[in-house]
Amino acid sequence: MATAHKSQDSPHDLSTEDRKQMKSSTYAFPAQRKEPLNNASHVRNAIARFDQVKDVTDSEREEAFHHIQAAAKKFGVEMTETHWKQLGRKPHTANPAQQ
Repeated sequence: MATAHKSQDSPHDLSTEDRKQMKSSTYAFPAQRKEPLNNASHVRNAIARFDQVKDVTDSEREEAFHHIQAAAKKFGVEMTETHWKQLGRKPHTANPAQQ
């Protein structure tokens, strides 16, 4: 019995093909194509995982933060952070806003 290929587990999941078709500008980190910002769920995820992104510079983090802010506004996601360092600056660091 043949089974249909299911590329997504939920409406918010992105398949590899979906990611390939997205413009780089749809990502928080466009050069690395990390953290898609195509809907509210992904924006919340990008905020939560901001300090887990590896191999990016501080200037790329600042740029990504501005992309996230714009996407949050577009999709109605509340953001209390006003500076990217409030989300953490290195992978797996403590969030300074919560200290």
